[in-house]
Amino acid sequence: MMSSNRSNRTTVMVSIVLAMLVASMDATIANTTMPIIVKEIGGSDLFAWAFTSYMVLSTVLAPLAGRLSDLFGRKKIYAAGILLFLGGSVLCGLSQSMLQLILFRAIQGIGAGVMMPFPAIIAGDIYPVEQRGKVQAFFTAMWGLAAVLAPLLGTFFVTYLSWRWIFFVNIPICLVSLLALKPYKEVYQAKKSVVDYGGAVLFALGISLLLLTTTIEQYNFIYGVLGVVCMVAFFFYEKRHSAPIVPLNLLRNRPVAIMIAVSFISCAALFGTSSFIPLYLQNQGYSLFVSGLALLGTSIGWMVVAVPSGKWVLKYGYKPLLIIGNGLLLVTAIMLYFMGEKTAYWYSFATMTMLGLAYGLIFTVSTIGSQQLVEAHQKGISTSLQLFARNIGTAVSVTIMGAILTKATAFYIGFHGMFVFGFIVCLVSMFIPFVIQSTSKQAA
Repeated sequence: MMSSNRSNRTTVMVSIVLAMLVASMDATIANTTMPIIVKEIGGSDLFAWAFTSYMVLSTVLAPLAGRLSDLFGRKKIYAAGILLFLGGSVLCGLSQSMLQLILFRAIQGIGAGVMMPFPAIIAGDIYPVEQRGKVQAFFTAMWGLAAVLAPLLGTFFVTYLSWRWIFFVNIPICLVSLLALKPYKEVYQAKKSVVDYGGAVLFALGISLLLLTTTIEQYNFIYGVLGVVCMVAFFFYEKRHSAPIVPLNLLRNRPVAIMIAVSFISCAALFGTSSFIPLYLQNQGYSLFVSGLALLGTSIGWMVVAVPSGKWVLKYGYKPLLIIGNGLLLVTAIMLYFMGEKTAYWYSFATMTMLGLAYGLIFTVSTIGSQQLVEAHQKGISTSLQLFARNIGTAVSVTIMGAILTKATAFYIGFHGMFVFGFIVCLVSMFIPFVIQSTSKQAA
């Protein structure tokens, strides 16, 4: 029996890691090839929507997928996400116009949004607390690998095959992921309930409209107002529903609510840095490949702290670890501010490693907390809300940093301005965990 459990655990790890790899790569791989795609199928005035449709839907669907997995089981919902992503990838590769590509990228984004919460959710089901840090570190390695592979594969396919292969390459990976999932014996017993379709629609519509304000330039105010109206309607609708898609009582769980807030604010502070450091290094004269390698420092730092984090939670509790993580983030903001025109490459790499140490600690601890401090039937939605908060925080960070950079009179003035903003938000994030009354016993 023990051998069978280990075999199933290894098999499902293969499945979720592969799915995570392709979903992570597809978030960025189109960046390399979009100019080529536009030349072949046209639609240059619409090409930004190929990114927006994927990003918005993958962000919105994550918490909904987590809740559905609580109601119907992990395996069914996760497999549905893989199939949607696979179908969307095939259709994207066959696209004959930009309008088709936008629509099919939306299908891909739905699949990615459904898939992305499951590495953390399933790991929380099948691994004890002390081992989850190692598992999260492995997921981080895949994220780092995706960040490096995406531009390399995009360049390779465009040069030697066709841009369509950036989508077709997902087919065998998704099929292997599905096959690896087949023998998995689900640990969690789903809690059947009425599905809150109205709440799901209001939530998806409200968040989508709010996210559009960060990705498009026209009618931002109108999208923002409509988004707020939908979210207010969602709040009152959920309060009256017997089985809400997002249980509001979850937010009354003080440590979990605080961890969600920390995830959002810490990402709003500096997570957008990864989008601008390669641009900074290219401005220094480094190649596209070498500037991208600096992001490996983030993965290295992340893995260093993620591996022992599960044991640290049991020993020290959540509060001190979150405070330390935010303290490291504050140090990173200071290091980033002092990067200038003649900063050495090793300093940039070391700064990104510090960023990885900070986020590795914050994310691993908050993921474990979101699973250990709720009941079993809320674990999926609690975990996916953490991911959702990070994604929204990242969108905010990239948008504000990008605005500061583009409106500055010179590149380095804007670059330093981004990290003044990051430092101020880091200060806010650092003091939030102080109100958690947590001990190591809560992790047991």
